[in-house]
Parts: sequence; structure tokens; C-alpha cells
Amino acid sequence: MRALGAAGIAGAMLVVACGGSGGNGSGPAVALPGTGTATAATAGAPASPTAAPASSSTLSLAAQVGQKMFFDKNLSGSGAMSCASCHDPAHAHAPANDLSVQLGGAHMDLAGLRAVPSLRYKDITPPYADLLDNPDGISVPGPGGGFTADGRADTLAAQARIPLLDPIEMANASSADVVKKLQAADYAPLLVKAFGAKVFDDSDAAFANALLSLQAYQLEDKSFHPYSSKFDLYAGNKIGGALTPAEARGLKVFANPATGNCASCHYQGAGLNGSSALFTDFSYEAIGVPRNAGIPANNNVQYFDMGVCGPLRTDHAPAAPNAANSFCGMFKAPTLRNVATRTAFFHNGVMHSLEQVIRFYNTRDTQPELWYPTVGGTPKAKNDPGFPGYGLVTTQYTGGKVQKYDDLPAAYAPNIDTQLPMDGRAAGSAPPMSEQDMADLICFLNTLSDADTKPATPTKPGACVN
Repeated sequence: MRALGAAGIAGAMLVVACGGSGGNGSGPAVALPGTGTATAATAGAPASPTAAPASSSTLSLAAQVGQKMFFDKNLSGSGAMSCASCHDPAHAHAPANDLSVQLGGAHMDLAGLRAVPSLRYKDITPPYADLLDNPDGISVPGPGGGFTADGRADTLAAQARIPLLDPIEMANASSADVVKKLQAADYAPLLVKAFGAKVFDDSDAAFANALLSLQAYQLEDKSFHPYSSKFDLYAGNKIGGALTPAEARGLKVFANPATGNCASCHYQGAGLNGSSALFTDFSYEAIGVPRNAGIPANNNVQYFDMGVCGPLRTDHAPAAPNAANSFCGMFKAPTLRNVATRTAFFHNGVMHSLEQVIRFYNTRDTQPELWYPTVGGTPKAKNDPGFPGYGLVTTQYTGGKVQKYDDLPAAYAPNIDTQLPMDGRAAGSAPPMSEQDMADLICFLNTLSDADTKPATPTKPGACVN
């Protein structure tokens, strides 16, 4: 693995996240290892999570408190949502459904603003910095690190504060409200044992300890970072880790700066703080993800979620509306571990299959009409035979103009990263990857799934062999 990081990855680190193929709507298509786009509503009650595992004697007292809290629905204003409701251990600590955003709030009827991420493999994440050294040792320092899609929390404890107090998530009235619920919990004696007899005397200190407990649980419990995937066996030269020819080709596509170039942001070499194979460099990129019309907040045409520059994060906000700001449109590159188990992708959950995501990377520029709305055109009564059906836009138009980057004000279009595979090549030109490249890449990405997970779209029998 380290040899790979030093050789095949070095040049790839300079470019944007992973790509895929989709062609230009003509020519034969290679059968994909996993196909089908999940039909997803934008909001709904979280599925019932897997039951809490038995308390482990290897966990510290604080982590044992955090484990209890993680599965406690009484810690929400509705009494119906726990951390595990959206971060189900059986789904790599991500949602168990395919919804773009989840419902929350005091009555479980308020739609979220962003897709819920997995909580796995967060233990090495550094605090946010505008100029974070890139772990690849090649790329220049840039925005990186932090928790949430915009990096506004520097620790897992700080991140845990957000959903507990957010009115559209766990909807507690105040930190004191959370502490009162902890004091009434059947595991209150465990808090006393962990933090002392006076743990509840100071409400602010008690809340801080509660957040540290959630952090301790995520840092100490192996289920949050099991490193049990086939790729881990491969990297450790263990039995069961031999890659098939298709998976091996997919790894090459992943690292190749001229095709997939995934490794440029989803770096898998030796990283920060002694880590390796995290499949992220903690960086932020603006790639122009299409607007998700299903998120209720987006009904306001003036509302734009622009990541690091706001509105949820406020310390990097533009000085005035549309004022120059290089942070607008930037979102964190997540780990690709367990990516094949997900059913909602990007910060706004606008896409619902790994195939669709890879095709977006490959054809955002060559066929933008598949991903963004066409303004002023005339819809065809029947699509041409070669018109692809895998995009977000499934109706073919004649005339009109494609409204590219429709979820970012035009003033910030210059912030869009133009590195391959999203290198700004002309519409109608050949995409960077072939159908075979894309199929192989999906096969490789499936090797990043932990042993306790299931793929969202099972690969077709034999598709990832030869």
C-alpha cells in the first residue's frame, strides 16, 4: 500500500475527486457491476437503528456513558430520535434509508438541510485550517480538516453539540435540557462513577462532559474504525485480500491522474498522525453538485448552501452578497470507506447510487444537460434512442441553455475546481473514462466496505471477477 502511495498516487494527488464514465450517449455500454438508482424521498422518519451492543469492559467509563447516550432516544426533544437513528451501526454508522435528508425536530416533522454522513473513520480527522498540510506531501496546503461538511466543528465533541441542540434535529431547548434528561436516565449513576459525585452540580460542565463522553465512545469503540474491508486484507497481504483482475484494474483507475483520479482527494497512502488508507485528504473542493429540489429549504430561490462560506458556517461568510470569496461552494471530501453501502451522496443527498455519482464526475462537463436544468428549451416528446437515462435529468431538450452549477450563485462559478475528471472540457467531447473504467472502479470501491456491511446495490454475479 505504501509503495502504491509513493508510486501510482504521487501524480494523482494534484487533481480532484474520483471520476467515472458514462460516455456521450452512443456506443455499446459495458454491463455495470451494480446498477439501478434508488428512488428516494427527501425526508422521512429515520429507520429503527440496530440495538446498542453490550457495554465493553475495554471502554473507559466516559466511553461507556457515550455508548448509552448514543442509543438514547430520550435525549431528543421528540423522544423519538437518538444518535443511532441517523448513524446506524448496521449501516456503517450512516442512515439505514435512502432519503436525501432526514426528519427531525420536536415533532419529527422538520426536514434537514444536508445528507447525514457516516461517523466511521473520523478518529484521525484534524481540526479545520484554511491552510492544512495535505497528507500526500505534494499538494499545496489548503482548506482542510474539521467535522461536518463545512468543517465548523474541530472535534467530535464539538460536532456532537450540533445535532443535540439543532431545532431541526434532536431539538433540545438548551444544554441544560440535555443535562436534566441525563440526570433522569437509568445510566445516571454511570455518569457519577465516570465524572464524580458532583457531576450534575454545574450544568455547563455536565454538558461538556456528556459531549466528551460521546467523543470517547467514537474514539474507543472499534466499530467506528474496524478496518475490516477486503482492501485492508489486500493492504496487509492477508488471506482473502487478493484483488480480482477487475478490482485491480479499478484500483489503477482510482489512482490514474488521467482517468479517475480519485486519489487526488480520496488519498489512501500514509497520512496524518500515523494514519494510512483513510481514502480522504481532509480537503475541501467546489465541484458544482446539482441543486436538490427536494430539500424544502431550497424552495427559497435565494437560499444556497455554499459550504465553508455559509450559511451554516459563519466565520468565512462573504463580506457582502456575491462579494469575492474563494471558500464559497467548498465541501469536505469524505472518506470513501463504505461508499458502496451508501444510498445518498454529496452534501445534499441529490444522488442515490454509486454508479450515478461516478457518471456525474465523468460527464458533468461533457453532458451537463444530464445533471442540470435546461432553461428556454423545448422538451422532446420522446428521447432519442441514445439519450442516457442515468442522469438527474431524464428528459431530452432541443434548444435552450443548460443552467450549469445551479446550486451556486454565478459570482462563485470561478471557485469550481477544474481538475480532471472535472476539467471543464467542452460539452460533447469525450469523457475521461470509458465504460470499462467505470465498471472496474465500482468493483474496486466495493472492496472498501467493512465486513459488517452490505452493498447498497449488490454487484452482478461475476461482474467483478475478470
